[in-house]
Amino acid sequence: MQNTLFLDAAFSRPTPRPPVWMMRQAGRFMPQYWEIKNKYSFLEMCKTPEIAADVTMLPVDLLGIDAAILFSDILVTGEAMGGELSFTQGVGPRFANPVRTAADVDLLETDVIDRLQYVADAIAVIQQRLGGHIPLIGFAGAPFTVMSYLVEGGSSKDFKTTKLLLHNQPELAHRLLAKIAKVTTDYLNLQIAAGVNALQIFDSWALALSWNDYEEFSHRYIKEIIGGLNRQDIPVISFCKGSSVFAPMMAEAKPDVISIDWNADLLNVKKTLPAGIAVQGNLDPHILYADKPVIKQQIHKLFERMRGENGFIFNLGHGIMPDIPFDHVKYAIEVVREFSY
Repeated sequence: MQNTLFLDAAFSRPTPRPPVWMMRQAGRFMPQYWEIKNKYSFLEMCKTPEIAADVTMLPVDLLGIDAAILFSDILVTGEAMGGELSFTQGVGPRFANPVRTAADVDLLETDVIDRLQYVADAIAVIQQRLGGHIPLIGFAGAPFTVMSYLVEGGSSKDFKTTKLLLHNQPELAHRLLAKIAKVTTDYLNLQIAAGVNALQIFDSWALALSWNDYEEFSHRYIKEIIGGLNRQDIPVISFCKGSSVFAPMMAEAKPDVISIDWNADLLNVKKTLPAGIAVQGNLDPHILYADKPVIKQQIHKLFERMRGENGFIFNLGHGIMPDIPFDHVKYAIEVVREFSY
């Protein structure tokens, strides 16, 4: 690997500057993304290895980031299990057959890794194009987040149907989560075998849960997944919205990195974590709307706060919003790359 900054930081080794990549770094804020998106459906983009590679490479070629992340979606596991998945502009993901009953859970399949082979094929194409220049991050959705889409039938503001399932039928919820966890473990191991250099688990909607519910319905399954990975020399990043609250518990699952949202002081969080667990984050993505001097000031403020700390990967507290100016994202990455401790 020519650029080892990201892997060094993920394993809490010293780095001359923080490495940088950004969640949703290949996405809707890029005109070049829309040139591709206007020709294909979202699922076509995910399922065609050459197109997935084209999109994955956009921030590599245009932004100069220190790690690429596979272009895919967290819901491909739910589709592989039997969910009828579609994406509609302005609506987002939908499952036409929501999972609400014991019979619905029984219908979901778990021996489905062959249905995700297109992801392994995309990884092979991407690694060929990267040529060992920077690492490639693979990923999957955490069981609770994937479950919420399957149960709600799509996005939700209050997760009412999902929470009713958790509270009224906890045994059924655990059956569903166990199935998703099994598929997720297999899927991430498929990505490792295909050649990814790191993994991130996205629990995008964990913030909907109380502390006790997070422990019972999310954390235990992430712990199970991480424990089942063939992770030698492959750092694992755990991310959730709510990580500023849940980080102490997240550490118990033994990830290499915890990605922190922007609601906490990053150094304070790091000091509460066991030695050897790195942190990733945690710039508020809304700062990228601001004027460039403000962007630079805020990045430098974070870097000065983290000065002297090994195990720090610069990222946003969540993904880039679609209408953030491309030029501002590029500038932010330049600020990071020019910094040195």
